[in-house]
Amino acid sequence: MSRGEWKGADYFHFARGSALVVEVASGQFVLRVEGISVRNGPDLFVMLSPSATGYQDGALKLGRLKATDGAFNYDIPMGTDIAKFQSVVIWCERFTTLFGTAAFTKS
Repeated sequence: MSRGEWKGADYFHFARGSALVVEVASGQFVLRVEGISVRNGPDLFVMLSPSATGYQDGALKLGRLKATDGAFNYDIPMGTDIAKFQSVVIWCERFTTLFGTAAFTKS
């Protein structure tokens, strides 16, 4: 349904790869992260954000970052209005720091 390419927040907080929102059954969505490479850090979470440019209040936490390299999935809770979210972000909760953003384009 939606796809984005990861971009780091700055030179130090790099992120590369892609993110896809896939409908796996009627009304059931998964975020697929592919080919990711991101700077490691403490307390990193993957979140859907209502902003295309990064973290914003109203973000939906999908879970801890599973790995700094590779491919993995995150279940999106049933009933989530996917249209409300414009990107997926990697966010450090401890230091309130953005590590990377993948702004969505509709497929």
